[in-house]
Amino acid sequence: MFYAVVLAGGSGTRFWPKSRKDQPKQLLDIIGTSPLIAQTLERLEGLFTRERVLVVTQARQLEGVRRHIDLPEENLLGEPYSRNTAAAIGLAALELKRREGEEAVFAVLPSDHYIDDLDAFLKTLLLAKEVARMGFLVTIGIRPRYPETGYGYLELGEPLLDLGFQGIYHVKRFVEKPDLPTAARYVEQGTFLWNSGTFVWQVQTLLEAIARHLPDLHRGLQRIEQADHDPDEIERIYKDLPDISIDYGVMEKADNCAVVIGDYGWSDVGSWSALAELLEKDERGNVRRGEVVAVDCSNSVLYSDDGLIGALGLRDMVVVYSGGAVLVCPVERSQDVRKVVEKLKELGKERYL
Repeated sequence: MFYAVVLAGGSGTRFWPKSRKDQPKQLLDIIGTSPLIAQTLERLEGLFTRERVLVVTQARQLEGVRRHIDLPEENLLGEPYSRNTAAAIGLAALELKRREGEEAVFAVLPSDHYIDDLDAFLKTLLLAKEVARMGFLVTIGIRPRYPETGYGYLELGEPLLDLGFQGIYHVKRFVEKPDLPTAARYVEQGTFLWNSGTFVWQVQTLLEAIARHLPDLHRGLQRIEQADHDPDEIERIYKDLPDISIDYGVMEKADNCAVVIGDYGWSDVGSWSALAELLEKDERGNVRRGEVVAVDCSNSVLYSDDGLIGALGLRDMVVVYSGGAVLVCPVERSQDVRKVVEKLKELGKERYL
């Protein structure tokens, strides 16, 4: 049986001020007319029934998620504390183990990405499923279109030709987000891919990898399994789970990782600057959403849902007006917007978070 697990617990701080703690990025209609999480579930309809889609989110975000998607209640898993992707994926693996057993295969998908070619995307997931059945931890890599510093990368190893697959490789190594010269070198070499954050594996393969590389998390998951859905006990256990990503905690350490190359027009919609690639631009290269008057501006992102933005003479800038707050930054610094959010926390400006 093939399941989809959608991760929807992020805070989306790089989309402040539109993204707030109770209205994170995945619940926003930043691109298109529906929230990103709704677009994600709509894409999955061609491969998964709603009964075979699980969503993992923070407990305090459950109500917001319910408003935007239509899933069986038992398919919404609320984490009592945010403990990064390894814990969230482990929790989903326990649920699928209970329902289908350890042989079940599941895809892990972020809830807030953009995909242009739906058919190619679904075919890639099906191919990844077949590789996962052979005991691999499968990730989907994207050929880099430019030297992006906001993504992690992976380096291609040997092809899996001996297993009858073409275009599928062992993963030689995962690397963290690089600086610009390093990213440019990766693109030039042609043996590095963007790490899309999409994975496919069997329940058994994933849990064995967690046991080997994250033993503290594995012990916590065993205790959760024994808690038999007791919410108070699960909350006590969850509080002490390690806060670590599946990439850093498992994938960078495992020796049975394979990568399927995805070519389906992918973006992680990671910052305001991403809108310049995804949305229609005017004749000067500006993205304009909402009530915006732009005079002699070029290559800028101007976004308002809270009133008029008047912009004059801007080059390569981001201006966002939302929820009574204004963001102004160079396009090249849009990945750093979370630093503004951290400063607001430090200053006690809770009403803007």
